Amino acid sequence: MKLKFTALYVAMIVGVNYAFAIIPLVELPDGTMWPPVSLLVGFVFVARDFAQREIGHRVLAAMLAGAAISYFMAGPAIAMASAAAFMISELLDWAVYSFTRRPLSQRILYSSAVGAPVDSAVFLGAIGILSIGGVVAMTASKMVGALIVWWLIRRREATTAAA
Repeated sequence: MKLKFTALYVAMIVGVNYAFAIIPLVELPDGTMWPPVSLLVGFVFVARDFAQREIGHRVLAAMLAGAAISYFMAGPAIAMASAAAFMISELLDWAVYSFTRRPLSQRILYSSAVGAPVDSAVFLGAIGILSIGGVVAMTASKMVGALIVWWLIRRREATTAAA
């Protein structure tokens, strides 16, 4: 399938948004509300990077398709917050991914490091629970997925370079 990562990316947007709608927030010891689903969002950023390799700049259309489907699956409030957060953070992520000439593993890590905090702040602000602790917790959660994929791709790059 030629568009497997693009399809995965759209499906992950919808899946994560649906999960945000049904999985309750967790109160952290400092009173900050943290969405445990944010652990999965780092993987969405990475899927976007792979989708961009398949379809180039049309990845933004794929993101809009995921947001439109989410409107019906997750509800208007989550879909609109997600669309705003994804649009802004994905544009930053896309720019880092597009304009750096670094190896893939580094582009994945850098683009996620730029996009994750912005996505967290915009999403939490849009659903009305913006806090510094929440942004930090959500960003850290998202970076877990990006770090896992970065490490796997980095290992593959090192193996290929050594061969």
